[in-house]
Amino acid sequence: MSATPRPFPLVPRRRFLGVQFGRRRTSRRGSGDEIAGTRPYRPGDRITHIHWAASARLSEARGTDEFVVREFFAEQAPRVALVQDRRPAMAIHSEPSPWLDKRAAAESAERLIAASAAAEHGEVVPVDDTGIGPRARREYDAPDEAVALGLSALLRRPGLLPSGSFVFVVSDFITAVPPDAWLRLRSFAWDVVPVIVQDPVWEQTFPAVSGVVLPVADPATGRVEDVWVSAREARVRKRDNERRLAELLARFRRLWFDPVLVDTSEPYEIGLRFRAWADRRKRIAQVQR
Repeated sequence: MSATPRPFPLVPRRRFLGVQFGRRRTSRRGSGDEIAGTRPYRPGDRITHIHWAASARLSEARGTDEFVVREFFAEQAPRVALVQDRRPAMAIHSEPSPWLDKRAAAESAERLIAASAAAEHGEVVPVDDTGIGPRARREYDAPDEAVALGLSALLRRPGLLPSGSFVFVVSDFITAVPPDAWLRLRSFAWDVVPVIVQDPVWEQTFPAVSGVVLPVADPATGRVEDVWVSAREARVRKRDNERRLAELLARFRRLWFDPVLVDTSEPYEIGLRFRAWADRRKRIAQVQR
């Protein structure tokens, strides 16, 4: 039995001065740790917030007893939108199939993202093709445009997520999402993280098989049929699969998204993928400081 993965830190792409990794600061005043400024004392203010040096200077200048208190930026826990792909193609393989169990991999990634948000007292907003918020969908029977529909639902309610919120999109992305959906998502100051769930052997590339019969399942019906694959067909499939993944990664990076590639259904290994993502972001932020 594999070890349970630890929550990973939600490291923002944009750095906020004086704010820890994974934490946010709002423009409103509140009870945070970062000083926003000072103002005159009002009844009910905490004594511990009095700026004694500034109060002494002001009292001396005016010849009266004056008190100045520090104001702080309010802390805001990170909000996370979790866009889930519930197409049949995300649930056609399970043990002992030689293909990646994408359903188990995706659901493990989703649980880990939710646990990581909870560890930072954040709120998770579930999103799928039916809309935003908790819903009754349990089966993997969403249409092919499931991810695009989920993103559209999110884009119709931009006020739901403040600037700096995370948007994790969990899918294999083999069914393409219209480019304008990504561009509209990019227009908001959200931290978009595509989580690409693909089989490392059969989807990211393709093995050099020759004259092999493979059991292939129909995503819509679950029916399995034997398919003969020639050496030439295997080479073509390998080229196409590798090019598809390379183009997908390049597109996300041009949009300034930071993808996570999940190629296993083992929860502990999935945790390592996300921790590597967080560590990479920390290193980049330290270089930029």
